[in-house]
Amino acid sequence: MDKFRAMNTFVQIADAGSLTAAAWAMGASLPAVVRLLAAYEADLGVRLFNRTTRRISLTEEGRRHLESCRALLAAVSDAEADLKNDATEPTGQLTITAPVLFGQMHVAPIVTRFAQHHRQMRCRMMLMDRVVNLLEEGIDVGIRIGHLQDSSLVALPLGEMRHVVVASPAFLREHGRPSHPNDLLKANCVRVVDHTPTWGVFRDGNKTLKLSVSGNLEFNHIAPAVQACAAGAGFGQFLWYQVAPQLNSGELQTVLDGFEDTPRPIHVVYPHARLLPTRTRAFIDFIRQELKGFAPGNTPP
Repeated sequence: MDKFRAMNTFVQIADAGSLTAAAWAMGASLPAVVRLLAAYEADLGVRLFNRTTRRISLTEEGRRHLESCRALLAAVSDAEADLKNDATEPTGQLTITAPVLFGQMHVAPIVTRFAQHHRQMRCRMMLMDRVVNLLEEGIDVGIRIGHLQDSSLVALPLGEMRHVVVASPAFLREHGRPSHPNDLLKANCVRVVDHTPTWGVFRDGNKTLKLSVSGNLEFNHIAPAVQACAAGAGFGQFLWYQVAPQLNSGELQTVLDGFEDTPRPIHVVYPHARLLPTRTRAFIDFIRQELKGFAPGNTPP
């Protein structure tokens, strides 16, 4: 059996989500793909996919093996590129994910510059406010804000982000400026549901404060919540980049700066692999240089 061809077929099926789609993408017949997959599973002694008449999905063993196959195929691709003297110029497709607003404001311009610099690259950017499983969704690189939970990823620091409380000047004139986080318990606060971080943690000296605020406005997206605060609806708590335009224009002001929790870390993350494709390594190096020490808002002492 041609193990390289079998691995490539396995990855194609996983990426395409069906045997038929994989066969079409590879320019092969469906029976040939089915036979090769069956032979590969028999050789490994494990089932890589759960198959029904309607759908196909990776088994646990298949998910683990997919990561290994991607790394091996990437290594072969890099080895071929070295022989062709193409290793210094990355090629192929790179998929990047980032939070929606942060991606629009900071990551998308970097991806654009990277693509302009490397004309043989095809860059695809996916902006999502949920935690994405990079391996399962075929994504090469992710940008994440906050403390990381997934130990299966390599995480490299890019910078940090403040978590600030804001209100409009008009609202502050009418209701006063809070002197302590507990003052927010009696105030109208605009909240964002199903999105973290929203309202949460403050620091009072060596003590940690966790507040459960209330208000008459809730949103499931950041942008309208920011707009409501700018319109004078109440206090809001956001990551700095989410309100940077309104802070710069004077529509919003920060309060309780001295009680801010420690800034949220920003990381570039990617799946564990001994050898990264040249294109992935090139982008990671590029964005780390572009966002080196990123810390907007100058975190107060």
